[in-house]
Amino acid sequence: MTHTISRRQMLGVSAASVALAAASPMRLARAAAPVILRVSASSPPDKFGGHYLWFKSFEDNLQKVAGDQIKLEYFPNSQLGKEADVVQQVKAGSVDMMISGGSIWATVVPEMGALDLGFLFDNYGHASKALDSGVAAVFDKLLLDRAGVTVLGWGFHVGARSVYTKNPITSAAQLKGVKLRVLPTKAFIDTFTVIGAVATPIPINELYTAIQTGVVEGFEHDPGTTLASKFYEVTKNCFLTRHYYSPMLAVMGKRGLSKIPAELKPKFLEAANAATRAERAEAARVESEALNELSQKGVVFREVPVAERKAMQDAVSKQLYPAFAAQYPVTKPVFEKVAAARA
Repeated sequence: MTHTISRRQMLGVSAASVALAAASPMRLARAAAPVILRVSASSPPDKFGGHYLWFKSFEDNLQKVAGDQIKLEYFPNSQLGKEADVVQQVKAGSVDMMISGGSIWATVVPEMGALDLGFLFDNYGHASKALDSGVAAVFDKLLLDRAGVTVLGWGFHVGARSVYTKNPITSAAQLKGVKLRVLPTKAFIDTFTVIGAVATPIPINELYTAIQTGVVEGFEHDPGTTLASKFYEVTKNCFLTRHYYSPMLAVMGKRGLSKIPAELKPKFLEAANAATRAERAEAARVESEALNELSQKGVVFREVPVAERKAMQDAVSKQLYPAFAAQYPVTKPVFEKVAAARA
């Protein structure tokens, strides 16, 4: 039997086919085109780098809540340039996210330097309590208002920062006149000037060679970075000053944040919050691993006598905190909240 199709039926089929052919590629394109975010970090991609600890947790959390709708391209080891350059890229939108210490953002928001003043926090618990009770909120607003970036979370680098040197240091007095690499920010330079060392700002990617060639006699940093960057190969002594429990933050520029579909944004932010909680807990555990591994690699650790550390803490807090708050009044409540979190 032969079936015939009327002209009207034929036109209807043709129109439907055209509509389907036009719509299908659009639906397929939407399904096959995830949001891609470029994420920059300066530390190596291993567990001893706090940047990677936060990123990996964030990536895992994001996969659970958003599937393949958002993809992260991770660029560790300053692959996208020096941190100062990446800051500008995040502001401009050519880099979507950046994980770093707070110090680099002090070049844009000088009030952030308050977090770089030595002996501000006593330990991880004190730092977490202070950040969550209002300290972080002060800087979140400043970064959004001044730089147009949103803070996704405040974590920690792996371990307290201490002083690593070629030659043994056994007392605070022996730090006087020692050339130490510090971060190129005023707060770091001022802190070590008060202590008596010769603060020498050098980019982190130039530090290994600077120690080898004698440009500096040592540096101050956390054990995770010391291990991940293999600085233990050129410095075998650590004086455990524990002068910084450095906050680490993940930020996102306006353009990057605008890429996230509205329906995914709550899940995206919750993934970041979960990563922050996980990284804080992990940082304390990994610190012990880093210290043990450094010790196995020949680094000798020496505790600072309690009285000497308190003397350094008192000198820095009395000489630098009030002056900083006077210069940047918005930070006055920061110091008050830090003190209150000690109670």
